[in-house]
Amino acid sequence: MAKTLDQGSHLVLENFIGGEFVPCDKHIDSYDPSTGEVYCKVPDSGPEEVEAAVNAAKKAFPEWSSRSPEQRAQILHKLADLIEERVLDFAQAESRDQGKTVTFARNVDIPRSAYNFRFFASSVLHHTTDCSQMDHLGCLNYTIRCPVGVAGLISPWNLPLYLLTWKIAPAIASGNTVVAKPSEMTSVTAWMMCQLMQKAGVPPGVVNIVFGTGPRAGDALVGHPDVPLVSFTGSTLTAQKITERCAPYYKKLSLELGGKNPAIIFADADLEQCIETTVRSSFSNQVRSFVALAKAEGGTVHCGEGVDQLDLPEANAKGYYMPATVISGVSDSSKVMQEEIFGPVTCVSPFDTEDEAVAKGNGVRYGLAAMVWSRDVGKVHCMAKRLQAGLVWANCWMVRDLNLPFGGMKHSGVGREGGKDSYHFFTEVKSVTIKH
Repeated sequence: MAKTLDQGSHLVLENFIGGEFVPCDKHIDSYDPSTGEVYCKVPDSGPEEVEAAVNAAKKAFPEWSSRSPEQRAQILHKLADLIEERVLDFAQAESRDQGKTVTFARNVDIPRSAYNFRFFASSVLHHTTDCSQMDHLGCLNYTIRCPVGVAGLISPWNLPLYLLTWKIAPAIASGNTVVAKPSEMTSVTAWMMCQLMQKAGVPPGVVNIVFGTGPRAGDALVGHPDVPLVSFTGSTLTAQKITERCAPYYKKLSLELGGKNPAIIFADADLEQCIETTVRSSFSNQVRSFVALAKAEGGTVHCGEGVDQLDLPEANAKGYYMPATVISGVSDSSKVMQEEIFGPVTCVSPFDTEDEAVAKGNGVRYGLAAMVWSRDVGKVHCMAKRLQAGLVWANCWMVRDLNLPFGGMKHSGVGREGGKDSYHFFTEVKSVTIKH
C-alpha cells in the first residue's frame, strides 16, 4: 500500500513499479483547478524510473503472457469490482484533480473506466483466427495472435482514468505488460488504481505507472528500445515528435489526437433534444485568447467571456473558471473555427445546403468525430458517409459500442482501437502452415 506523505498538507504520489510504490526525488506541482492552489506533488520521473519500469514489465511478461485469456479475464473483472466499490472516492478525486463535476465523474468517467476492464476481459475470450486448407498440397494454414511485449501507454488530462483504462485493459487482456504515463496534470486516480492492483491479483510488473512530464518520462518511454508498441492520446504536435522517436525502431503506433468536431443541425432537427445535447457536448471540457481573437476579427460574443461576470466564492477566486461562451460571425478560416479549444467555447456558423454543411465540417485539418441532427434518415446516412470523421453520431452524442473502432482521420490520428481493433493492435499475427 502506498504511503501518502504530508508536505505542507500536499498529497505526494509515488511511481508504481514492479508491484511496489517507489518514491521519487523530484516532484511537479499539481493544482486544484477549483482554487488554483497546489494540492498534490507528482513524481518528475525520467529515464532512470522508466528503465526500472520497463525492466519490471519485461520480467513479468513471460509468465503473464503464458496465462490463458480466461485467467487474465478473471483478474480484470476483479479490478473492475474494486473500482466500482470505491466509485465515489474515485469520482471525488477526479473532480478535484481535473475540474469536472463530481456528478459527471460519478456517472460517466469512473463507471466507464471499470467497464473498460469488464469489456476487454470478455471480448478477449471471443476472438477468432483464420484458417484455410490446401488439399492439393496436403497443407493446412492458420493464423495465431501473440502479445507484443511491453506496451508504452500515454493518456491525457481531459479523461484521466477513463482513457488510461481504455489502454491498459486491452493491453493486459491480450497478454502484454505495460508501462503507462498519465498526464502529470491529472495523475491521482491512476495512483489510486495502483493501490488496487495487488488485491485484484495483478502480478508484480504487469502494470507499471510512471508519473512525469512528456519531455522527460514520456520521451524516455516512447524512445525505449524494449518498448515495441506505443498507444498515445494527446496533441497532434506531440504525436509528431513521438512518431519521430519511434521510427528508428519500427514500433507499432496508435495515435488518437485532437479534434474540431462539428455539430451539424438541420432545420428539421428535434431542437429540444439537439440543443440540450449540443450544449453539453460543447461545454463539458473545462481560453481566453481565442475569444479575444474572435472579437478582433469582428465576431460577436453572445454570452460568456467578456460579457457575463462570474460571481465566485472567495475560496474559488483564483480557480480556473470561465463562463460558457458562444461566438458567431467569424470566417471559416479563422483560428477560432480551425483550432481545438479546450474550454467552454462554441462557435456558431449558419449554412443553407447539405454541400455547404459538408464543406464546413470537412474544412478543418482534424477528423475525430462529428454530430448530425435531422429527422430525415436518408439525409443522416448521406452526411455520415460524406463527413471526414472517424466517428459520426446522429441525433445523439457519446453513445459508444466498444466493439466498434474508435480513432480519427487526417490530423486526428493514426489507427483504431476498440474491440477487435484493440486486439489486433496489441497482438502480432503469425501465419502457420502444416503439411500433413
